[in-house]
Amino acid sequence: MNWNRGRVIGRGSSAAVFAATSSQSGEVFAVKSAVLPRSELLEREQRILSALSSPWIVGYKGFDVSEENGVPTFNLMLEFMPGGTLLDGIRRRGGKLCESEIGDYARQILLGLEYLHSNGIVHCDIKGRNILLSCGGGGAKIADFGCARRAGEDDACAGGTPMFMSPETAQGKEQGFPADIWALGCTVIEMATGGGSPWPKATDPASLLYHIGHSGESPEIPDFLSDQAKDFLGKCLTTNPGDRWTAEQLLTHPFFRQKNPPPKEEPAENKSSPTSILEQGIWAISIHLRTEEGSKEEYYSCSPLRRVRNLCSESPEGAKGECNEEEEGWTTVRGGGDGGGIETGAVVERWCCFSRGNKKIIIFK
Repeated sequence: MNWNRGRVIGRGSSAAVFAATSSQSGEVFAVKSAVLPRSELLEREQRILSALSSPWIVGYKGFDVSEENGVPTFNLMLEFMPGGTLLDGIRRRGGKLCESEIGDYARQILLGLEYLHSNGIVHCDIKGRNILLSCGGGGAKIADFGCARRAGEDDACAGGTPMFMSPETAQGKEQGFPADIWALGCTVIEMATGGGSPWPKATDPASLLYHIGHSGESPEIPDFLSDQAKDFLGKCLTTNPGDRWTAEQLLTHPFFRQKNPPPKEEPAENKSSPTSILEQGIWAISIHLRTEEGSKEEYYSCSPLRRVRNLCSESPEGAKGECNEEEEGWTTVRGGGDGGGIETGAVVERWCCFSRGNKKIIIFK
């Protein structure tokens, strides 16, 4: 397939995302690109997405390999979602969402999680930045499967974003379906507080992970939410993963049957985004936990000074979702075949590491 690459619409630790159009049909889609030699996460995403089909999961459209500035580059084609991310949608509305909107989005995310879990897939990185919206912001779909895995697979690596990680994941235990439910609860708090933090006092990833894993505490549930919303969050954010409700159970919760009132107003300064560079790191980075046996030595070579510098460096931009169909700035990319079996992935630009029990926690920027 011949297609035209447009402007960048998002950047992350694993790849850059571009708007693109088909040369034959003019269809607009998104292309996630990463150089071939460093491809692990995009390879994982392509492998998982190619086996999925659901109205609650971003659509997979194929992949190919092109040469960009002399470098072989893997391109993952995805459904274009013009509404951007859920976090973008929250900000466009001037802050927090009302409970009816929170309920609508939470239900759609749960439908996606129910589908994934029924197919044995754990997403591992549910958060507002990884939920994409349709035009007008009404429909929500789960995206970014770079950290996803099959439940129960013998994998020494777990992943996700510290701010949304469950206690058992922070402890280095199995990252199963309940971890996605915990992250959903944190995402509901994110929606209710206008992008606010489930852990507002946290400022660095290492201490945050220790607190989540060992304090026995759950994120504070906002007082202004209704009793049904608070109960729903309580079912998501219980520290014992065995006591957390499943996606199927949560879809029957009374929270989705009530007519949700708008939340009480709060001062604008409390509506928050990250307030320091370190706090941005907690929001934007993804981490991977590896056992010593499954580790790669290069990931653990950074000095303490380098770790601090990495944590203080600028975090990647969030994706934006406006569609620009102007021809200027587009370059033609010619596919190198039918995409048979070429799988690639991530470019990791920065990392730091520290120990947690018998595992190494690697924080990727």
